[in-house]
Amino acid sequence: MKDHIFEQKHKIISDFTFDEAVVNVFPDMIKRSIPGYDTMISMTGLLVAKKLKNKGLAYDLGCSLGASTMAILDQCPGDQINVIAVDNSKDMIERARKNVKDQRAQFVLNDVLETDIDSADAVVGNFILQFLPQKARQAFLEKIYAGMNAGAILVISEKVDDSTYIPIHEDWKKDNGYSNLEVEQKRQSLENVMHVDTESTHLKRFKSVGFSSAQQWFRCLNWASFFMYK
Repeated sequence: MKDHIFEQKHKIISDFTFDEAVVNVFPDMIKRSIPGYDTMISMTGLLVAKKLKNKGLAYDLGCSLGASTMAILDQCPGDQINVIAVDNSKDMIERARKNVKDQRAQFVLNDVLETDIDSADAVVGNFILQFLPQKARQAFLEKIYAGMNAGAILVISEKVDDSTYIPIHEDWKKDNGYSNLEVEQKRQSLENVMHVDTESTHLKRFKSVGFSSAQQWFRCLNWASFFMYK
C-alpha cells in the first residue's frame, strides 16, 4: 500500500507513532525513506547467518514487520536456529506474526529496554537506538553485551547526525515521489521522538561498552550500519 500519511496538510502535526496507519504503509514508507534499506536488511541476514551457521539464538530488537527476522531465517536453513523478535508496537507485532510463518521465529510484544537478553549468538538492532532516550542507550547496549555469548555478533543500523547529507536525502525522498509538504510534515512529526547520534558517537559508545572490533560496513548519505563481535 502506498504511503499517503502526510500527503494532505495537517492542522496539527502529532508525534510519529508506529500505529496501524503506519503499519499499513510501512514497506513503502521505509523503502522510500531509507536509502540502501534492502541492502542493509539482506546483509543483516548474511552477517548473522555466517555466525549462526546451523545452530544458535538470535534477537531481532525493534523487529517491526519482521524483515530482519525473515532475512536471517532465509539464510539459516538449520532447524536449530531460533529468532526472538521484539517490538513495542502491538500493530507491528500482529502484522509480523502474519508475515513470518516460520516456527523458528517467536514474536514478542515488549519494550526493548525491558527485554532480557540471554545466551545470544546474534543480536540485531536496526533503526531503534534513534528512538530510545539518549541517556538510556549506553545501558541498553551494556545489557545486550552482557547477554551475548563470547564471539556473538551485534548488528546496528541507524540514521546518523551529518548535516552535509540532509538536503541530499530530502531530494532523494522527493525523487521517490514524496512532495515538499510530505517531507516537511514527516520531519516535524519525528523531531520529538527521533534523536540521532553522529557516527563517531556510535563508534565511541560501542567501544566503551566492550566491543573492540566495531566496524561500519555500510554508509549511504546519513544512514549507516555497523557490526561487531563480543
